[in-house]
Amino acid sequence: MANFNWKPFIYGGMASIVAEFGTFPIDLTKTRLQVQGQSQYMEVRYRGMFHALFRIGKEEGVRALYSGISPALLRQASYGTIKIGTYNTLKRLFVSRPEDETMVINVFCGVVSGVLSSSLANPTDVLKIRMQAQGSLLQGSMMSNFINIYQTEGTRGLWRGVIPTAQRAAIVVGVELPVYDITKKHLIRSGLMGDTILAHFISSFTCGLAGALASNPVDVVRTRMMNQRVLSGSPIYKGTLDGVMQTWRNEGFFALYKGFWPNWLRLGPWNIIYFFVCFSMSMGKNFRILCTDINETNS
Repeated sequence: MANFNWKPFIYGGMASIVAEFGTFPIDLTKTRLQVQGQSQYMEVRYRGMFHALFRIGKEEGVRALYSGISPALLRQASYGTIKIGTYNTLKRLFVSRPEDETMVINVFCGVVSGVLSSSLANPTDVLKIRMQAQGSLLQGSMMSNFINIYQTEGTRGLWRGVIPTAQRAAIVVGVELPVYDITKKHLIRSGLMGDTILAHFISSFTCGLAGALASNPVDVVRTRMMNQRVLSGSPIYKGTLDGVMQTWRNEGFFALYKGFWPNWLRLGPWNIIYFFVCFSMSMGKNFRILCTDINETNS
């Protein structure tokens, strides 16, 4: 413990918050696109990511593009720190040296840390998605809205959608880590480039594409489950599989890929901001550690 290096946690947490703030409008368009077609959102208001950005800004004001930013930043401050801490601690339980790590160990530790951290931070996700989807209709401060959800829906309301959230975290890590590793190794071994930041960006975009393709259907169901208030009666979706089947049956297969483009394209700007902030704070120190962990913290 005497040699414990806390700086990557602080730098990573601060950089995650700045990156979240910088890319939040893109994330908001993803939520708006994903809830389209669900019961109270039957009207198709947005044709795509850019149309959503333009229309929300024009009709609701620029501030509306940051609806839900407070719980989103709180999520990054808690979720990111828990995830990095758990991930690195678990890895050290299996191997003492980073060079002894294997893909199986990294994937296992990534899945466990992702499921644990996303489950614990679920209340912040619920409020973020509701504020994004409902915009100005959801009045009050972050704390008053947390209290309102608890008083009207109970603890279940704060942890609504926690199962698809955990499933999504497992899918993203289980797909992205191997794809990132394979892509980067191929780029380096082929002689196209060395172990550079460019190689990391290309690998990140590639693994982000694979992760988005694999997880988007679960992400759509997760967003819709979190956005629905269940005050009496049964919820619209009984579970992830039921949500996927209902969405497919009622809206078609491609409804499961609503919000795909902002889901994937947000990764690029997020990484750039994250790297810039990390590098500025650390002045190059611990930079390689942060590069290794970034793919486990930005989903």
